[in-house]
Amino acid sequence: MNFLAHLVLSGPHDEDLLLGNFAAEAVRGRAAVEAYSPAVQRGIRLHRLIDSFTDAHPVVRRSTARLRAAGLGKWAGVAVDVGYDHLLARDFARYHYDPAEPLPAFAQRMYALLHRRRHELPERLQHMLHHMRAGDWLTGYAHPDGLTRALLGLSRRVPTAAVLASGGAAFLAELPDYQADFEAFWPELQAAVDRGLAETAAS
Repeated sequence: MNFLAHLVLSGPHDEDLLLGNFAAEAVRGRAAVEAYSPAVQRGIRLHRLIDSFTDAHPVVRRSTARLRAAGLGKWAGVAVDVGYDHLLARDFARYHYDPAEPLPAFAQRMYALLHRRRHELPERLQHMLHHMRAGDWLTGYAHPDGLTRALLGLSRRVPTAAVLASGGAAFLAELPDYQADFEAFWPELQAAVDRGLAETAAS
């Protein structure tokens, strides 16, 4: 899953959990993890649980296989991650833990929280957060051109990922199929997150 999904799945009440879930994208190695407080480490573990559950799920693998067949090759999984964020953003009230909070308000709340604690983030993520906030990436995911722009940006930043420039068009070309996949997958991911958080709270 991509940035929006990770932030939503962090839930409403635990700022440290959310920070760790966001930071985990650039935290590598045991020493780097242990530099954070136990509460933030729990968010890092949550991020990894989400990623491992997602990568192994048969519905996600079906989405990935479809994009691989459309020419995305080894980058199909990246396109699925961003595409699923598009679907989440497009019907945000349906999937958000607070249906009364619209996506733009959620996005601004996330930017403010992360900006306030930006010095706890790895340097690479501090830089990325600046661009994410300035470009309002989270709200942008809701629009087809936002999906296309996000994948185009990745294709330009990663030398071997040029094929992602076509990822948005490939995803949108079969949007009903990806929508059905996401609708089947999201409740199972939420349940896995709930179980994981309950287990870490009890340990």
